[in-house]
Amino acid sequence: MTGDSDISATGDSPAGDSQRVIALVDDDRNILTTLSIALQAEGYATRVYSDGEAALAALRQNPPDLAVFDIKMPRMDGLELLRKLRETSDLPVIFLTSKDQEADEEVGLAMGADDYIAKPFSQRLLLARIRAILRRAAPLEANEDAAPPQPGSASAALNRGRLAMDPARHKVTWDGQPVSLTVTEFLLLEALAQRPGVIKSRNQLMDAAYPDDVFVDDRTVDSHIKRLRRKFRSVDPEFGAIETLYGAGYSFSDG
Repeated sequence: MTGDSDISATGDSPAGDSQRVIALVDDDRNILTTLSIALQAEGYATRVYSDGEAALAALRQNPPDLAVFDIKMPRMDGLELLRKLRETSDLPVIFLTSKDQEADEEVGLAMGADDYIAKPFSQRLLLARIRAILRRAAPLEANEDAAPPQPGSASAALNRGRLAMDPARHKVTWDGQPVSLTVTEFLLLEALAQRPGVIKSRNQLMDAAYPDDVFVDDRTVDSHIKRLRRKFRSVDPEFGAIETLYGAGYSFSDG
């Protein structure tokens, strides 16, 4: 197993078309080996990289379905890897962080990570988070040639004032200008925009973006909301449609 591996960690041939592919980026070879074995036992194919520089080119050239990044790595750490990857890709990413790296967790989520798990971590928890994110991403990967969704269906287009969302194609515009969102950001925004003016608690928003059996804390939702605002303000500096109701949650205003 090498730092530039782009194959299954236990074989010499690429994963079959029916398998979901998970990229693992960590300088700890024991973690790479252990996680590869656990993921493959669940039916996933894995690609492993022992540093960020080796991973970046491979992730851009041949994207997996999801990636798991360590933060502290040689040559290019996980934060820099995510920053560079987000220039061209909305690939779902989970961070592995040490418990004393709370600031890194917040920075990573602000940069567009979908989730994070603290080290030492439970393999069961990581597998649950991976399954959750892939389930959330699946409806957004619908074939663009498929029949248009019916009004009122879960994947129907959503128009709220200057906001337009197309869940079937994972597209968002504000005043006609495209806004690129990760899967988590899209689902949180959709939950807010479905009922303008209605306050959604953090728990309600977590339920919209995560299944009931996966725990995330309030900081995760807050970090994603901050990044959503930042992205919309990049196309409209006056954007204020996502409102904070302190002690209660968030709401969307289409006025």
